[in-house]
Amino acid sequence: MTHHIFLRARVLPAVAAAGMLVPIAVGAAPASAATAPQVSCTSGKAGLAAKLQRDITAALATRSGTVAVGLRDRTTNTTCTLRATVSYDSASVVKVTVLATLLWDAKKTNRYLTTRETNLATAMITKSDNAATTSLWNQLGVTKVKGFLAAAGMTRTVPGSGGYWGLTRINVTDEQRLLSLITARNTVLSDNSRAYILKLMKNVITSQKWGTPAGAPSSVSKAVKNGWLQRATRGWRVHSIGAFQGGGHDYTISVLTDGNSTMNYGVNTIQAVAKVIHRDLNPTATASSRYTPTLTPAEAYIAVPQG
Repeated sequence: MTHHIFLRARVLPAVAAAGMLVPIAVGAAPASAATAPQVSCTSGKAGLAAKLQRDITAALATRSGTVAVGLRDRTTNTTCTLRATVSYDSASVVKVTVLATLLWDAKKTNRYLTTRETNLATAMITKSDNAATTSLWNQLGVTKVKGFLAAAGMTRTVPGSGGYWGLTRINVTDEQRLLSLITARNTVLSDNSRAYILKLMKNVITSQKWGTPAGAPSSVSKAVKNGWLQRATRGWRVHSIGAFQGGGHDYTISVLTDGNSTMNYGVNTIQAVAKVIHRDLNPTATASSRYTPTLTPAEAYIAVPQG
């Protein structure tokens, strides 16, 4: 049996931005408002931090479960966090880390991916193929995954043991770090590797293109990877990470959730958060131009140990 420790998040202090102290919005959990972590935002654009704090808090006000949120927009120097270091079972979201590890490892010996690796990577990201993921996970081994995590600065991510890659422990801080490496030049991933990962994430099949892209305007490119799994404790884990560029913005969103009664409940929570973020960053986009995900979201179901 795999034992998991639920980490309680610290309440983040108000952060000074652009010479002003940005107040923290009221907590989203009415039953325990005094102790609940609160959405914390900063921005280089006047009024945007307060608006995002207010709107994300409102989107979560009636939602049960434990939700972690990360947002970074390079263009306006905006960040938002909620439960940024709380750990979650990764489900299929870890597949982006697997691909990044594969490319990072290939770069070290200056080699291209083989046809087999390319086929597996495409199936793993665009269709969330579990067998392809297991093949690449086993090929790399946990040691190489840990090597990539160290190089990437994803210090709190813990690879799943016993072949259970879907039980890798992830958090918003590290997922946002990964998305940052994928979306801007760095020494960890080559430009070709970054472009390849984004291409596959933009080509995710429609039934799996839910979550963080919800409400993004058509002028913005949408790269996404989602995941879900159910366990006896803490119910459904439902997650979505995405990278968005266009309309004068360059931003990433990570939303991790557990304690959901159903898979759809978690999807709806994530999409409620995504919609207000896209709206606040792109306020002039018309309603008809905003992305509406499928009403029947799908995702690969991850094998987990009993208990």
